[in-house]
Amino acid sequence: MEMGNRFDVPEADAFTRAYWDAAAEGRLLIRRCGACARAHHYPREFCPYCWSEDVSWQDASGRATLYTWSVVHRNDLPPFGGRTPYVAAVVDLAEGPRMSTEIVGEAAGEASAGLRAGLELAVAFRDGVPVFRPAP
Repeated sequence: MEMGNRFDVPEADAFTRAYWDAAAEGRLLIRRCGACARAHHYPREFCPYCWSEDVSWQDASGRATLYTWSVVHRNDLPPFGGRTPYVAAVVDLAEGPRMSTEIVGEAAGEASAGLRAGLELAVAFRDGVPVFRPAP
């Protein structure tokens, strides 16, 4: 995945390539520990809870709830400048981990009108990047 001068995704490496390839296919992956069974996100090569290296990729359900958000009115880094205002958010994935993301769709278009903590969300993908929208 060639990103060029974009600041909305990190550069994929050998470890994260599986995550970004899945996202390009419309699948959200998380990591799950084989030792303690806890899921985590962002992807790491070890479990942040028990330090086990017995972790593997798992398809996430794509369901989440809104934890917190902020409407961003100014961001000069590409490609964010053309998206303002946009809704930066933290969501609780159904599998447990929290994830930083962006809220898209009608609720975001009204500069966060209709957003509330606990709002049910569903994953969507924009240019191979997971974002979330209010669940149908």
